[in-house]
Amino acid sequence: METLAERLDAVRERIARAAQRTRRSSSGITLLAVSKLFPATAIREAYALGLREFGENYVQELEGKAPELRDLEGARFHLIGHLQSNKAGKAADLFQVIQTVDSPKLARRLGEAGRRIEVMLEVKLSPEQAKSGADPEELPGLIEAVGGCANLRLAGLMSMPPWSDDPEASRPYFRRLRELAERHGVAGLSMGMSHDLEVAIEEGSTCVRVGTALFGERRKP
Repeated sequence: METLAERLDAVRERIARAAQRTRRSSSGITLLAVSKLFPATAIREAYALGLREFGENYVQELEGKAPELRDLEGARFHLIGHLQSNKAGKAADLFQVIQTVDSPKLARRLGEAGRRIEVMLEVKLSPEQAKSGADPEELPGLIEAVGGCANLRLAGLMSMPPWSDDPEASRPYFRRLRELAERHGVAGLSMGMSHDLEVAIEEGSTCVRVGTALFGERRKP
């Protein structure tokens, strides 16, 4: 069985090869270790191997892990799951980055929490009911709302394409997100996961969200 260190090396090599193909530097691509449903010990092991950016889907889950992680200097936690506005204050206490801002109301609630937070705007590019995110046409209003919150820094756009075993099926969605970012003058792009990170990097991703390829199959909650 592969160790986390071996899996991490493999993922970093995949990122480096994809970046090289598009004449990009892999140093400009954040590897976000998606630690949802894994215990704090897994995060600590990943931290010891040099990872500093971690993704969680649920406010309550990180709240439960946080007491065991407070001593991890420099570790940053990204919320990559849907956030209800009534949980914005708690999320602001726990996370340094919120990748799933999808409404002006949520942006204002996060801004009112009084903490400096990086945010990304989640864009819904597929018709799937289960997917969250703002409509692309709503982006100007969202960008304006974030800009009106002194405590928020807009870091980019985020999206999740429909699931497919074929990584190439994600390419049109990644390309569309990149085009939206260019149109609105936004630099960061959080897109790509364990199975399609190469395609995402080829289309301009600056943050790939990798869980299974690092930590293995998740346990059922």
